Amino acid sequence: MRSLIINFYKLFLFPHVLLYYRSRNKSAIDMDIDRWASAKGLTGSRRSLLLSFLATSPDFRTVFYHRNRGMLASLLNIYCRKEKYFRIDISTKLGGGILTGHPYSTILNAEEIGENFYVNHLVTLGEVDGKRPTIGNNVSVYTGAIIIGDIKIGNNSIVGAGSVVVKDVPDNCVVVGNPAKIIKKDGNKV
Repeated sequence: MRSLIINFYKLFLFPHVLLYYRSRNKSAIDMDIDRWASAKGLTGSRRSLLLSFLATSPDFRTVFYHRNRGMLASLLNIYCRKEKYFRIDISTKLGGGILTGHPYSTILNAEEIGENFYVNHLVTLGEVDGKRPTIGNNVSVYTGAIIIGDIKIGNNSIVGAGSVVVKDVPDNCVVVGNPAKIIKKDGNKV
């Protein structure tokens, strides 16, 4: 019965496929699809995976609509809602390959977020005095972390759960705490 419902929903989502093929951000969406499929251990064509993620994941739809801003995306959002407790600021530049871990009450308001970004729930990326953070490639941000202001989080870095980051984090670091402190750099304890 569940597969029948999902197949019906996929038919209902067909306009999203048209939006996908016409998207200026198709390569970023492809990276999102590949990352989600890898994380979930799924295989199939990108189109069938896209339909499956759109049918079952409001947070995937949130990222999809962010990448496809415009009239059609707005209309599609009316009948196929995005996650209402996961917000990506309209001016945030978002790299491909984003993966979310149930991003309940998560706000992404950054200057730019690089490729292969992972975010958990209750995370805030926000501004201070109109300045927003820049997040590098291959960065993971875990539950309850707060990253604010005109700072940079370097490539291949991890922001631990509950961390409050208000200063730059170099590449290849793990930071934890409030205020956040580097506990690993280039794989070595600090």
